[in-house]
Amino acid sequence: MIRKPAVAGIFYERNSDSLKKQIEWCFEHRLGPGKIPEKTLERREIKGAMVPHAGYQYSGPVAAHSYYKIFEDGFPETFVILSPNHTGLGSGISTMLEGEWETPLGNVRIDEELTEKLVEDAGIIDLDAMAHVQEHSLEVQLPFLQYFNRDFEIVPVSMWMQDLESSYKIGKSIKKAAEELGKDIVVIASSDMTHYKPQSIAKENDSKVLDAINSLDEKLMIKRVLEMNVTMCGYGPVATTIIASKEMGAQNAEILKYATSGDTTGDESAVVGYASAVFW
Repeated sequence: MIRKPAVAGIFYERNSDSLKKQIEWCFEHRLGPGKIPEKTLERREIKGAMVPHAGYQYSGPVAAHSYYKIFEDGFPETFVILSPNHTGLGSGISTMLEGEWETPLGNVRIDEELTEKLVEDAGIIDLDAMAHVQEHSLEVQLPFLQYFNRDFEIVPVSMWMQDLESSYKIGKSIKKAAEELGKDIVVIASSDMTHYKPQSIAKENDSKVLDAINSLDEKLMIKRVLEMNVTMCGYGPVATTIIASKEMGAQNAEILKYATSGDTTGDESAVVGYASAVFW
């Protein structure tokens, strides 16, 4: 199965050359890292990352911070990418067992062996492509990775169910499956922060959630999201990534960048928050 792009030409450029230039714009933007990374240090310390998923013109510069660190650290053979389910299609937690994801920069293969093992170990992940057909939050991550390297595979996981129990089951199973198969992986959580609140409120609430993420405290993060009604769309994927990262030995976190759509559009009346982070 070839999973066709759902948001090419909407969230990012449809033409490959234009898309490469747009990605470079993200890195060089004043809200981005300021430059394109030039060489890989091959340290392979990063276990997980958090990346936003709005249109590149809004969140791309913030996303570029995580991808700068990932490229600099060295690419693994497989990225396990966890995304929220915005469409309501498909089952509560789902993946695709086989095939490729197409973008303007080429196709990305699904790691069938790791996907099958993860489904077996977790016991709560269904094989259901429907959840992925129209979902943008995972798709927009792929061109950033492809810009630097075409030789990697993915395990795509869509999470409509974002409770802490599910996050623990998946997070622990990611580590177990990768270890049993001898796979070198990085886990990526796709999530935006507060949605459609005034800039001042978004920044205040998001800062408290990011403090918990920076402490690698998935329980406190979800507690603050729920208690403060923070409209963070991917808190389940982030919690799962923190859990998996700690299972794989991560002891540190770094919030690389936070900004809002108001920082790019100038309209601070109803913004969406974006953050990048890495765990190692």
